Amino acid sequence: MLFYGLTADRVKRIIRNPKRIENGVAENTIAVMNSVGTKNKPTEIWAMYAVAGPQVKGKKFKVKSFGKKIIISAWRYPGVSPAGKQIPIPTDIMEELKKEGIMIR
Repeated sequence: MLFYGLTADRVKRIIRNPKRIENGVAENTIAVMNSVGTKNKPTEIWAMYAVAGPQVKGKKFKVKSFGKKIIISAWRYPGVSPAGKQIPIPTDIMEELKKEGIMIR
């Protein structure tokens, strides 16, 4: 967060009031975004989190969560990211993550 100039309060505000919600890159995670910057130089601030505890699932992502939110990552994206496109993870990296027990699928 220090590298991107983000504070804990800013990340919490993005999680509470996101402009856009996507599925996270890792399984069972949610990525949320707010846009910042100027019209000539737009920037997005993203946060990815997981929910621990009981959850109610929606069509695309978890709609209501009653558990604790675990913040995994927060970053700035220069420019405007494409909406709704899943970031592909190479198969060799996915297999390695499964072997290590980090990803379950």
